[in-house]
Amino acid sequence: MKTEELTAKILNENPNMDNYQLAIAVAKRCDEIQNGALSKLNIDPSSVKPADLALMEIAEGLVVVKGFVDLEK
Repeated sequence: MKTEELTAKILNENPNMDNYQLAIAVAKRCDEIQNGALSKLNIDPSSVKPADLALMEIAEGLVVVKGFVDLEK
């Protein structure tokens, strides 16, 4: 999936989140990945950029962004 599609999916599923908040969440997860955190996806981390991997994890709901969770799901 393209970055734009992943971003749109995340923002559609989390109406309380905006682009800037998503960028901060991706940056934080990207830092974790670069500092040795294991990927939550079954993907070789060396084949994907850390920012793309972070965005994919958030889009799949594997990484929860605190403050933007829809508890009704």
